Amino acid sequence: MLVRAGNTWLRMAHAALPAGVLTGCSEAGERDDSTASGRPSATAETSGRDRSAVSSGGTIGAAGSACELPVTFDLAESWKAEAVKAPLSQGPVALACEIDAKPAGSIGFLRVWTGRSGDADARTALEAFVAAEDGVSKEKYSAFTSGGLSGTKVEYLYASELLDETKKESAFAVTTANGPVVVHLGGLDTEEHEEMLPAHELARRTLRVG
Repeated sequence: MLVRAGNTWLRMAHAALPAGVLTGCSEAGERDDSTASGRPSATAETSGRDRSAVSSGGTIGAAGSACELPVTFDLAESWKAEAVKAPLSQGPVALACEIDAKPAGSIGFLRVWTGRSGDADARTALEAFVAAEDGVSKEKYSAFTSGGLSGTKVEYLYASELLDETKKESAFAVTTANGPVVVHLGGLDTEEHEEMLPAHELARRTLRVG
C-alpha cells in the first residue's frame, strides 16, 4: 500500500500557497450531496469575473509538456503546471502534477494523481482515493464519458481542521492502459473551490488518452 502524507500538513500548505512543489499531500454508494457550511459563493458581480466560463490556456500531459501523463487535457488560461517529483501518495495513486491557480487569481490547485496498471476500474480507484482522505462526508458519485474514456466523478465535503470549517472538494478518475488517473480540485475554502470549478470541468471535458 502506498504511504500518503499527513492531511493536516497538506491543508497548511494549501493556505501557505508554496511557490514550489508541496512536500506533503493534500465511499462507496450513491449519496446525497449538501451545501458546505463555509462561506457562500461570491457572485460574478462581486468578483468582477464570469465564473461560468473559462478559456483554454494550452494542453497538459503530452510528451514535452510540463507534466507527462497517461492522459491529456486542456488547462485553464493562466494556470501553471509543474511536475511533482516527491513520492507523495493517496490511496492507490501518487501525485504526478500540480497545476496552480494563483497566476489566474485564485487560491488552489488541480492535482493529477496516477497509479500502476491493474484491474481496478475508475470508480474503485476514486473511492479508494477519497477514502484515504480524513474528514470526508456527503460523497456523491456519478459516471461520465469524455474523449472515448469512461470515468467517475465525485463531489464531497471536507472538514478542514486548519480552517475550522467544512468545504467542498471535487475529483474525477479514469483508467488507462498505464493505470488510473485522478484529477482533484481542492481550494482554500468553498468560495475558492466554486470559483475554480470551471477549470476542473474544462479538464474533464477535454480529457483524452495521452
